[in-house]
Amino acid sequence: MAAKTTLNAKNLEALGVQRLAELLIEISTGSAAHKRRLRMELAGSHSSAEVAREVRKRLSSIARARTFINGRKVKALKADLETQRRTIVDVVAADDPSEGFELIWQFLAIAASIFERSDDGSGSLVESFHQACIDAGDIAQAAAIGHDVLAERIFSAVQDNGYGQYDRLISAMVPALGKDGLEHLKALFLQWSKELEEKPADGNRRVIGWRSRKPIYEDDVYGNHRDLTARIALQEIADAQGDVDAYIAQQPEKTRRAPLVAADIAGRLLSSGRALEALETLERADTTGRIDIPIEWQLARLQALEALGRADEAQADRWTWFEQSLTDVHLRVFLKRLPDFDDLEAEEKAFAHAQAYPDVHRAIAFLLRWPGLAEAAKLIVTRKADLDGNLYELMTPAAEALSARYPLAATLALRSMIDFTLESGKSGRYRHAARHMGECGALAPHIDDFADIGSHQTYTAELKRRHGKKHGFWSLVP
Repeated sequence: MAAKTTLNAKNLEALGVQRLAELLIEISTGSAAHKRRLRMELAGSHSSAEVAREVRKRLSSIARARTFINGRKVKALKADLETQRRTIVDVVAADDPSEGFELIWQFLAIAASIFERSDDGSGSLVESFHQACIDAGDIAQAAAIGHDVLAERIFSAVQDNGYGQYDRLISAMVPALGKDGLEHLKALFLQWSKELEEKPADGNRRVIGWRSRKPIYEDDVYGNHRDLTARIALQEIADAQGDVDAYIAQQPEKTRRAPLVAADIAGRLLSSGRALEALETLERADTTGRIDIPIEWQLARLQALEALGRADEAQADRWTWFEQSLTDVHLRVFLKRLPDFDDLEAEEKAFAHAQAYPDVHRAIAFLLRWPGLAEAAKLIVTRKADLDGNLYELMTPAAEALSARYPLAATLALRSMIDFTLESGKSGRYRHAARHMGECGALAPHIDDFADIGSHQTYTAELKRRHGKKHGFWSLVP
Protein backbone atom coordinates (compact mmCIF):
# COMPACT_ATOMS: atom_id res chain seq x y z
CA MET A 1 0.00 0.00 0.00
CA ALA A 2 1.42 3.43 -0.98
CA ALA A 3 2.43 5.77 1.85
CA LYS A 4 0.32 8.87 2.39
CA THR A 5 3.28 11.03 1.32
CA THR A 6 3.70 9.27 -2.03
CA LEU A 7 3.11 11.68 -4.90
CA ASN A 8 0.11 10.32 -6.74
CA ALA A 9 -3.27 11.67 -7.81
CA LYS A 10 -5.21 10.06 -4.96
CA ASN A 11 -2.98 11.46 -2.20
CA LEU A 12 -3.00 14.93 -3.75
CA GLU A 13 -6.77 14.94 -3.99
CA ALA A 14 -6.87 14.58 -0.20
CA LEU A 15 -5.32 18.04 0.14
CA GLY A 16 -8.50 19.64 -1.11
CA VAL A 17 -9.19 22.07 -3.94
CA GLN A 18 -8.21 25.25 -2.08
CA ARG A 19 -4.86 23.92 -0.85
CA LEU A 20 -4.00 22.51 -4.28
CA ALA A 21 -4.80 25.86 -5.89
CA GLU A 22 -2.52 27.63 -3.41
CA LEU A 23 0.28 25.17 -4.09
CA LEU A 24 -0.06 25.63 -7.85
CA ILE A 25 0.20 29.41 -7.46
CA GLU A 26 3.27 28.97 -5.27
CA ILE A 27 4.95 26.48 -7.62
CA SER A 28 4.25 28.61 -10.72
CA THR A 29 5.67 31.79 -9.16
CA GLY A 30 8.80 32.68 -11.09
CA SER A 31 8.12 30.14 -13.83
CA ALA A 32 6.66 31.62 -16.99
CA ALA A 33 6.26 28.14 -18.49
CA HIS A 34 4.20 26.89 -15.56
CA LYS A 35 2.04 30.00 -15.61
CA ARG A 36 1.35 29.57 -19.31
CA ARG A 37 0.36 25.96 -18.74
CA LEU A 38 -2.06 26.95 -15.98
CA ARG A 39 -3.62 29.69 -18.12
CA MET A 40 -4.03 27.15 -20.92
CA GLU A 41 -5.83 24.76 -18.57
CA LEU A 42 -8.09 27.57 -17.34
CA ALA A 43 -8.92 28.50 -20.91
CA GLY A 44 -9.64 24.88 -21.73
CA SER A 45 -12.17 24.68 -18.95
CA HIS A 46 -14.30 27.21 -20.88
CA SER A 47 -14.02 26.35 -24.61
CA SER A 48 -11.56 25.44 -27.37
CA ALA A 49 -12.00 29.01 -28.68
CA GLU A 50 -10.49 30.33 -25.44
CA VAL A 51 -7.61 27.87 -25.78
CA ALA A 52 -7.08 28.96 -29.38
CA ARG A 53 -6.88 32.58 -28.25
CA GLU A 54 -4.21 31.70 -25.68
CA VAL A 55 -2.19 29.72 -28.21
CA ARG A 56 -2.43 32.48 -30.79
CA LYS A 57 -1.20 35.05 -28.27
CA ARG A 58 1.72 32.85 -27.27
CA LEU A 59 2.76 32.15 -30.87
CA SER A 60 2.65 35.87 -31.65
CA SER A 61 4.80 36.55 -28.59
CA ILE A 62 7.39 33.98 -29.67
CA ALA A 63 7.47 35.45 -33.19
CA ARG A 64 8.04 38.99 -31.85
CA ALA A 65 10.82 38.02 -29.43
CA ARG A 66 14.36 39.11 -30.27
CA THR A 67 16.37 37.50 -27.47
CA PHE A 68 19.11 35.17 -28.69
CA ILE A 69 18.37 31.51 -27.96
CA ASN A 70 21.62 29.89 -26.87
CA GLY A 71 22.13 26.21 -26.13
CA ARG A 72 20.90 26.58 -22.55
CA LYS A 73 17.60 28.13 -23.62
CA VAL A 74 16.80 25.61 -26.34
CA LYS A 75 15.33 23.04 -23.94
CA ALA A 76 12.85 25.53 -22.44
CA LEU A 77 11.78 26.79 -25.87
CA LYS A 78 11.40 23.23 -27.13
CA ALA A 79 9.09 22.45 -24.22
CA ASP A 80 7.09 25.61 -24.91
CA LEU A 81 6.74 24.78 -28.61
CA GLU A 82 5.64 21.24 -27.83
CA THR A 83 3.03 22.53 -25.38
CA GLN A 84 1.57 24.81 -28.05
CA ARG A 85 1.72 22.14 -30.76
CA ARG A 86 0.08 19.47 -28.62
CA THR A 87 -2.61 21.90 -27.49
CA ILE A 88 -3.41 22.76 -31.11
CA VAL A 89 -3.67 19.11 -32.08
CA ASP A 90 -5.36 17.65 -29.00
CA VAL A 91 -7.66 20.48 -27.97
CA VAL A 92 -8.33 23.02 -30.71
CA ALA A 93 -8.24 20.83 -33.84
CA ALA A 94 -10.15 18.04 -32.10
CA ASP A 95 -13.04 20.46 -31.53
CA ASP A 96 -12.67 22.79 -34.52
CA PRO A 97 -10.41 21.44 -37.33
CA SER A 98 -10.60 24.68 -39.36
CA GLU A 99 -9.40 26.75 -36.42
CA GLY A 100 -6.80 24.09 -35.65
CA PHE A 101 -5.49 24.29 -39.20
CA GLU A 102 -5.06 28.08 -39.01
CA LEU A 103 -3.22 27.72 -35.71
CA ILE A 104 -0.88 24.95 -36.87
CA TRP A 105 -0.10 27.08 -39.90
CA GLN A 106 0.71 30.02 -37.62
CA PHE A 107 2.89 27.64 -35.59
CA LEU A 108 4.86 26.68 -38.72
CA ALA A 109 5.19 30.33 -39.74
CA ILE A 110 7.15 31.29 -36.59
CA ALA A 111 10.00 28.91 -37.48
CA ALA A 112 12.06 31.46 -39.39
CA SER A 113 11.89 34.02 -36.56
CA ILE A 114 13.15 31.34 -34.14
CA PHE A 115 16.01 30.02 -36.25
CA GLU A 116 17.21 33.52 -37.08
CA ARG A 117 18.05 33.99 -33.40
CA SER A 118 18.90 30.51 -32.18
CA ASP A 119 21.85 28.19 -31.83
CA ASP A 120 20.42 24.69 -31.85
CA GLY A 121 23.19 22.26 -32.76
CA SER A 122 21.08 19.30 -31.63
CA GLY A 123 18.34 19.92 -34.19
CA SER A 124 15.65 19.43 -31.56
CA LEU A 125 13.78 22.62 -32.47
CA VAL A 126 13.37 21.76 -36.14
CA GLU A 127 11.93 18.38 -35.09
CA SER A 128 8.94 20.22 -33.60
CA PHE A 129 8.27 21.87 -36.95
CA HIS A 130 8.68 18.63 -38.87
CA GLN A 131 6.10 17.04 -36.59
CA ALA A 132 3.88 20.09 -37.05
CA CYS A 133 4.01 19.49 -40.82
CA ILE A 134 2.67 15.97 -40.22
CA ASP A 135 0.02 17.37 -37.87
CA ALA A 136 -0.97 19.95 -40.48
CA GLY A 137 -1.59 17.19 -43.00
CA ASP A 138 -3.91 15.34 -40.62
CA ILE A 139 -5.76 18.51 -39.61
CA ALA A 140 -6.14 19.65 -43.24
CA GLN A 141 -7.93 16.38 -44.04
CA ALA A 142 -10.24 16.74 -41.06
CA ALA A 143 -10.97 20.37 -41.95
CA ALA A 144 -11.60 19.48 -45.62
CA ILE A 145 -9.50 22.41 -46.83
CA GLY A 146 -10.07 23.08 -50.54
CA HIS A 147 -7.46 21.42 -52.76
CA ASP A 148 -6.51 24.58 -54.65
CA VAL A 149 -6.35 26.71 -51.50
CA LEU A 150 -4.21 24.10 -49.78
CA ALA A 151 -1.87 23.76 -52.77
CA GLU A 152 -1.31 27.52 -52.89
CA ARG A 153 -0.57 27.72 -49.18
CA ILE A 154 1.91 24.86 -49.41
CA PHE A 155 3.55 26.47 -52.43
CA SER A 156 3.93 29.78 -50.63
CA ALA A 157 5.37 28.12 -47.51
CA VAL A 158 7.91 25.88 -49.28
CA GLN A 159 9.26 28.84 -51.23
CA ASP A 160 10.59 30.16 -47.90
CA ASN A 161 12.12 26.97 -46.51
CA GLY A 162 15.51 28.39 -45.64
CA TYR A 163 15.85 26.43 -42.40
CA GLY A 164 14.32 23.17 -43.59
CA GLN A 165 11.25 23.67 -41.40
CA TYR A 166 8.92 22.64 -44.25
CA ASP A 167 10.92 19.59 -45.35
CA ARG A 168 8.07 17.21 -44.43
CA LEU A 169 5.20 19.39 -45.57
CA ILE A 170 4.52 18.14 -49.11
CA SER A 171 4.68 14.45 -48.23
CA ALA A 172 2.47 15.05 -45.17
CA MET A 173 -0.12 16.90 -47.27
CA VAL A 174 -0.49 14.27 -50.00
CA PRO A 175 -3.68 12.66 -48.60
CA ALA A 176 -5.29 16.06 -48.00
CA LEU A 177 -4.30 17.37 -51.44
CA GLY A 178 -5.61 14.41 -53.38
CA LYS A 179 -5.00 13.93 -57.09
CA ASP A 180 -6.29 17.37 -58.14
CA GLY A 181 -4.43 19.22 -55.40
CA LEU A 182 -1.14 17.53 -56.31
CA GLU A 183 -1.60 18.48 -59.96
CA HIS A 184 -2.26 22.09 -58.97
CA LEU A 185 0.78 22.16 -56.69
CA LYS A 186 2.90 20.65 -59.46
CA ALA A 187 1.73 23.33 -61.89
CA LEU A 188 2.63 26.10 -59.43
CA PHE A 189 6.17 24.82 -58.96
CA LEU A 190 6.67 24.19 -62.67
CA GLN A 191 5.62 27.74 -63.46
CA TRP A 192 7.87 29.12 -60.72
CA SER A 193 10.86 27.13 -61.95
CA LYS A 194 10.46 28.51 -65.46
CA GLU A 195 10.13 32.16 -64.49
CA LEU A 196 12.96 34.30 -65.77
CA GLU A 197 14.42 36.34 -62.95
CA GLU A 198 15.27 39.83 -64.16
CA LYS A 199 18.84 40.54 -63.12
CA PRO A 200 19.64 44.02 -61.81
CA ALA A 201 22.19 46.16 -63.64
CA ASP A 202 25.79 45.29 -62.74
CA GLY A 203 26.14 48.47 -60.73
CA ASN A 204 23.10 47.55 -58.62
CA ARG A 205 23.96 43.92 -57.97
CA ARG A 206 24.57 43.17 -54.30
CA VAL A 207 27.76 41.26 -53.46
CA ILE A 208 27.27 38.91 -50.50
CA GLY A 209 30.60 37.03 -50.64
CA TRP A 210 33.64 36.05 -52.65
CA ARG A 211 34.82 32.78 -54.23
CA SER A 212 38.19 32.43 -55.97
CA ARG A 213 38.48 36.23 -55.98
CA LYS A 214 35.19 36.51 -57.83
CA PRO A 215 32.08 38.12 -56.33
CA ILE A 216 29.04 36.09 -55.29
CA TYR A 217 25.90 38.04 -56.18
CA GLU A 218 22.71 37.84 -54.18
CA ASP A 219 20.55 37.41 -57.28
CA ASP A 220 22.63 34.39 -58.40
CA VAL A 221 22.28 32.75 -54.99
CA TYR A 222 18.52 33.35 -54.95
CA GLY A 223 18.21 31.90 -58.44
CA ASN A 224 20.14 28.76 -57.46
CA HIS A 225 18.09 28.43 -54.29
CA ARG A 226 14.84 28.76 -56.25
CA ASP A 227 15.90 26.13 -58.79
CA LEU A 228 16.89 23.68 -56.06
CA THR A 229 13.73 24.29 -54.02
CA ALA A 230 11.52 23.79 -57.07
CA ARG A 231 13.34 20.62 -58.14
CA ILE A 232 13.09 19.04 -54.68
CA ALA A 233 9.40 19.92 -54.46
CA LEU A 234 8.69 18.50 -57.91
CA GLN A 235 10.56 15.31 -57.00
CA GLU A 236 8.41 14.89 -53.89
CA ILE A 237 5.28 15.44 -55.96
CA ALA A 238 6.47 12.94 -58.56
CA ASP A 239 7.02 10.36 -55.81
CA ALA A 240 3.55 11.01 -54.46
CA GLN A 241 2.11 10.49 -57.93
CA GLY A 242 4.22 7.41 -58.56
CA ASP A 243 5.71 9.08 -61.65
CA VAL A 244 9.29 7.83 -61.90
CA ASP A 245 9.98 9.64 -65.16
CA ALA A 246 8.89 12.98 -63.71
CA TYR A 247 11.21 12.36 -60.76
CA ILE A 248 14.13 11.61 -63.08
CA ALA A 249 13.37 14.68 -65.18
CA GLN A 250 14.08 16.90 -62.16
CA GLN A 251 17.67 15.64 -61.96
CA PRO A 252 20.12 17.43 -64.29
CA GLU A 253 22.06 15.13 -66.62
CA LYS A 254 25.34 15.90 -64.85
CA THR A 255 23.87 15.12 -61.45
CA ARG A 256 22.55 11.77 -62.65
CA ARG A 257 26.16 10.64 -63.11
CA ALA A 258 26.80 10.90 -59.38
CA PRO A 259 26.70 7.34 -57.95
CA LEU A 260 24.37 8.22 -55.07
CA VAL A 261 21.90 9.98 -57.36
CA ALA A 262 22.08 7.12 -59.85
CA ALA A 263 21.34 4.67 -57.03
CA ASP A 264 18.42 6.82 -55.90
CA ILE A 265 16.93 6.80 -59.40
CA ALA A 266 17.63 3.10 -59.89
CA GLY A 267 15.78 2.25 -56.70
CA ARG A 268 12.65 3.90 -58.04
CA LEU A 269 13.00 2.20 -61.41
CA LEU A 270 13.41 -1.19 -59.71
CA SER A 271 10.28 -0.58 -57.63
CA SER A 272 8.45 0.07 -60.89
CA GLY A 273 9.67 -3.19 -62.44
CA ARG A 274 12.11 -1.47 -64.80
CA ALA A 275 15.27 -3.39 -63.87
CA LEU A 276 17.09 -2.97 -67.22
CA GLU A 277 16.67 0.82 -67.11
CA ALA A 278 17.85 0.78 -63.51
CA LEU A 279 21.04 -1.07 -64.49
CA GLU A 280 21.64 1.28 -67.42
CA THR A 281 21.25 4.28 -65.10
CA LEU A 282 23.80 2.81 -62.69
CA GLU A 283 26.26 2.01 -65.44
CA ARG A 284 26.14 5.60 -66.68
CA ALA A 285 27.28 6.81 -63.27
CA ASP A 286 30.84 8.01 -62.83
CA THR A 287 32.50 5.03 -61.10
CA THR A 288 35.47 4.42 -63.41
CA GLY A 289 38.65 3.80 -61.47
CA ARG A 290 36.98 4.42 -58.10
CA ILE A 291 37.40 2.02 -55.19
CA ASP A 292 35.20 4.11 -52.88
CA ILE A 293 31.97 3.46 -54.78
CA PRO A 294 29.06 4.13 -52.39
CA ILE A 295 27.47 1.03 -50.94
CA GLU A 296 24.07 2.32 -52.08
CA TRP A 297 25.21 2.15 -55.72
CA GLN A 298 26.61 -1.33 -55.23
CA LEU A 299 23.45 -2.66 -53.60
CA ALA A 300 21.27 -1.13 -56.30
CA ARG A 301 23.39 -2.77 -59.02
CA LEU A 302 23.18 -6.14 -57.29
CA GLN A 303 19.42 -5.83 -57.00
CA ALA A 304 19.15 -4.95 -60.69
CA LEU A 305 21.32 -7.90 -61.73
CA GLU A 306 19.27 -10.29 -59.60
CA ALA A 307 16.03 -8.92 -61.07
CA LEU A 308 17.41 -9.54 -64.56
CA GLY A 309 18.36 -13.14 -63.74
CA ARG A 310 22.11 -12.45 -63.80
CA ALA A 311 22.82 -14.05 -60.42
CA ASP A 312 26.34 -15.27 -61.29
CA GLU A 313 27.40 -11.76 -62.25
CA ALA A 314 25.94 -10.44 -59.00
CA GLN A 315 27.92 -13.03 -57.02
CA ALA A 316 31.14 -12.07 -58.80
CA ASP A 317 30.55 -8.42 -57.97
CA ARG A 318 29.86 -9.21 -54.32
CA TRP A 319 33.17 -10.99 -53.94
CA THR A 320 35.09 -8.29 -55.81
CA TRP A 321 33.64 -5.55 -53.64
CA PHE A 322 34.28 -7.54 -50.49
CA GLU A 323 37.92 -7.97 -51.48
CA GLN A 324 38.21 -4.24 -52.12
CA SER A 325 36.67 -2.93 -48.91
CA LEU A 326 35.87 -5.86 -46.57
CA THR A 327 32.18 -5.01 -46.70
CA ASP A 328 30.55 -7.70 -44.58
CA VAL A 329 27.12 -6.99 -46.12
CA HIS A 330 28.37 -8.34 -49.46
CA LEU A 331 30.13 -11.32 -47.92
CA ARG A 332 27.05 -12.42 -45.94
CA VAL A 333 24.87 -12.49 -49.06
CA PHE A 334 27.67 -14.09 -51.11
CA LEU A 335 27.94 -16.97 -48.62
CA LYS A 336 24.16 -17.35 -48.38
CA ARG A 337 23.94 -17.86 -52.14
CA LEU A 338 26.51 -20.70 -52.12
CA PRO A 339 25.68 -24.43 -51.94
CA ASP A 340 26.09 -26.20 -48.59
CA PHE A 341 29.70 -26.62 -47.42
CA ASP A 342 30.99 -24.29 -50.13
CA ASP A 343 30.20 -21.42 -47.82
CA LEU A 344 32.63 -22.72 -45.16
CA GLU A 345 35.49 -22.82 -47.64
CA ALA A 346 34.60 -19.33 -48.90
CA GLU A 347 34.50 -17.97 -45.35
CA GLU A 348 38.01 -19.32 -44.70
CA LYS A 349 39.16 -17.65 -47.91
CA ALA A 350 37.59 -14.37 -46.72
CA PHE A 351 39.37 -14.61 -43.37
CA ALA A 352 42.71 -15.22 -45.11
CA HIS A 353 42.08 -12.16 -47.27
CA ALA A 354 41.35 -10.07 -44.17
CA GLN A 355 44.59 -11.21 -42.51
CA ALA A 356 46.59 -9.82 -45.43
CA TYR A 357 44.45 -6.74 -46.05
CA PRO A 358 46.62 -3.59 -46.29
CA ASP A 359 44.56 -1.60 -43.77
CA VAL A 360 44.86 -3.60 -40.57
CA HIS A 361 42.30 -1.45 -38.77
CA ARG A 362 39.62 -1.99 -41.38
CA ALA A 363 40.38 -5.69 -41.20
CA ILE A 364 40.02 -5.71 -37.39
CA ALA A 365 36.72 -3.83 -37.65
CA PHE A 366 35.42 -6.35 -40.19
CA LEU A 367 36.40 -9.35 -38.06
CA LEU A 368 34.77 -7.83 -34.96
CA ARG A 369 31.54 -7.19 -36.87
CA TRP A 370 31.42 -10.65 -38.43
CA PRO A 371 32.20 -11.82 -35.70
CA GLY A 372 35.44 -13.73 -36.12
CA LEU A 373 37.09 -13.12 -32.77
CA ALA A 374 39.75 -15.81 -33.15
CA GLU A 375 40.75 -14.26 -36.49
CA ALA A 376 40.72 -10.75 -35.01
CA ALA A 377 42.97 -11.88 -32.15
CA LYS A 378 45.34 -13.58 -34.59
CA LEU A 379 45.50 -10.43 -36.73
CA ILE A 380 46.25 -8.15 -33.76
CA VAL A 381 49.03 -10.41 -32.48
CA THR A 382 50.55 -10.90 -35.93
CA ARG A 383 50.45 -7.22 -36.94
CA LYS A 384 50.81 -5.56 -33.53
CA ALA A 385 53.42 -3.12 -34.87
CA ASP A 386 50.80 -1.62 -37.21
CA LEU A 387 48.23 -0.83 -34.52
CA ASP A 388 47.28 2.83 -34.13
CA GLY A 389 46.39 3.57 -30.54
CA ASN A 390 44.83 6.86 -31.55
CA LEU A 391 41.90 4.85 -32.94
CA TYR A 392 40.39 4.38 -29.50
CA GLU A 393 36.92 4.03 -31.02
CA LEU A 394 38.18 0.74 -32.54
CA MET A 395 40.73 -0.44 -30.00
CA THR A 396 38.42 -0.04 -27.00
CA PRO A 397 35.65 -2.34 -28.31
CA ALA A 398 38.32 -4.70 -29.67
CA ALA A 399 39.82 -5.09 -26.19
CA GLU A 400 36.37 -5.56 -24.66
CA ALA A 401 35.34 -8.21 -27.21
CA LEU A 402 38.60 -10.17 -26.96
CA SER A 403 39.36 -9.96 -23.23
CA ALA A 404 37.41 -13.08 -22.16
CA ARG A 405 38.95 -15.58 -24.60
CA TYR A 406 41.95 -13.80 -26.09
CA PRO A 407 43.61 -11.81 -23.29
CA LEU A 408 46.92 -11.41 -25.16
CA ALA A 409 45.26 -9.71 -28.14
CA ALA A 410 43.13 -7.58 -25.81
CA THR A 411 46.29 -6.53 -23.94
CA LEU A 412 47.96 -5.49 -27.19
CA ALA A 413 44.94 -3.35 -28.13
CA LEU A 414 45.02 -1.69 -24.70
CA ARG A 415 48.78 -1.13 -24.83
CA SER A 416 48.50 0.53 -28.24
CA MET A 417 46.24 3.19 -26.68
CA ILE A 418 48.46 3.60 -23.63
CA ASP A 419 51.58 4.00 -25.80
CA PHE A 420 49.93 6.56 -28.07
CA THR A 421 48.65 8.60 -25.13
CA LEU A 422 52.02 8.79 -23.38
CA GLU A 423 54.19 9.20 -26.46
CA SER A 424 51.94 11.99 -27.77
CA GLY A 425 51.62 13.67 -24.38
CA LYS A 426 47.81 13.57 -24.53
CA SER A 427 47.20 14.53 -20.92
CA GLY A 428 43.47 14.71 -21.51
CA ARG A 429 43.52 10.93 -22.05
CA TYR A 430 45.62 10.07 -18.99
CA ARG A 431 42.64 8.83 -16.99
CA HIS A 432 41.67 6.49 -19.84
CA ALA A 433 45.24 5.25 -20.26
CA ALA A 434 45.46 4.65 -16.50
CA ARG A 435 42.25 2.62 -16.66
CA HIS A 436 43.72 0.62 -19.54
CA MET A 437 46.78 -0.11 -17.39
CA GLY A 438 44.51 -1.52 -14.73
CA GLU A 439 42.75 -3.67 -17.32
CA CYS A 440 46.13 -4.95 -18.58
CA GLY A 441 47.03 -5.89 -15.02
CA ALA A 442 43.77 -7.79 -14.61
CA LEU A 443 44.34 -9.69 -17.87
CA ALA A 444 47.97 -10.60 -17.13
CA PRO A 445 47.25 -13.67 -14.92
CA HIS A 446 45.19 -15.18 -17.76
CA ILE A 447 48.02 -15.01 -20.32
CA ASP A 448 50.12 -18.18 -20.41
CA ASP A 449 52.69 -16.89 -22.89
CA PHE A 450 53.50 -13.21 -23.48
CA ALA A 451 55.73 -14.29 -26.39
CA ASP A 452 57.92 -11.36 -27.43
CA ILE A 453 55.83 -8.52 -26.01
CA GLY A 454 57.03 -8.73 -22.41
CA SER A 455 55.06 -9.43 -19.26
CA HIS A 456 52.90 -6.82 -17.59
CA GLN A 457 55.67 -6.12 -15.07
CA THR A 458 58.24 -5.73 -17.87
CA TYR A 459 55.90 -3.44 -19.82
CA THR A 460 55.22 -1.31 -16.74
CA ALA A 461 58.93 -0.98 -15.98
CA GLU A 462 59.65 0.09 -19.56
CA LEU A 463 56.86 2.70 -19.42
CA LYS A 464 58.32 4.12 -16.22
CA ARG A 465 61.74 4.31 -17.82
CA ARG A 466 60.43 6.22 -20.83
CA HIS A 467 57.61 8.22 -19.25
CA GLY A 468 58.38 8.25 -15.55
CA LYS A 469 58.11 12.04 -15.34
CA LYS A 470 54.50 12.05 -16.49
CA HIS A 471 53.23 12.21 -12.91
CA GLY A 472 49.71 13.14 -14.02
CA PHE A 473 49.43 9.68 -15.55
CA TRP A 474 51.13 7.63 -12.86
CA SER A 475 49.08 9.24 -10.10
CA LEU A 476 45.98 7.74 -11.74
CA VAL A 477 47.31 4.21 -12.31
CA PRO A 478 45.62 1.78 -9.90
